[in-house]
Amino acid sequence: MTSQTLSGGCQCGAVRFRIHGKPGESSVCYCRMCQKASVSHALILVSVRGNEVEWTRGEPAWFQSSNAARRGFCAACGTPLAYDAPDGLSLAVVALDDPEACPPTVSYGVEGKLSFCDAIPSLPERHTMEDADAAGFLATLQSHQHPDRDTDTWPPEDDHG
Repeated sequence: MTSQTLSGGCQCGAVRFRIHGKPGESSVCYCRMCQKASVSHALILVSVRGNEVEWTRGEPAWFQSSNAARRGFCAACGTPLAYDAPDGLSLAVVALDDPEACPPTVSYGVEGKLSFCDAIPSLPERHTMEDADAAGFLATLQSHQHPDRDTDTWPPEDDHG
């Protein structure tokens, strides 16, 4: 990864951030605490220690998840955003507008890895639009999710619901 500016934020757009500089190591963590914090089988974090992190819209709420670490999240929609520990701040990679910019290079907490994790890549794959029921449902869906880019305002001024 080269020096860059990366942006990201929560699902509803209430909290947005920007990272200035070269992010550090990106890791996937399978520990039970990260599983619960992300409500997923793992949490992917990128270290931003030594970088300037700018909260460009709102700020995360914080939960002290242990005596040594706290976790930042959007108080409005619950999106996990940050992990702050004695070794520095890390941000959730999937909260980045371009998560592909910080692929994980190491796994931690593998003792907590759920038994089905290694089988996930071998599961049969389908594109969403291949399922007629899903395609019909999605044709009527009105997303209120913030787009994967910075916006001047959110929600859009013409959004009344």
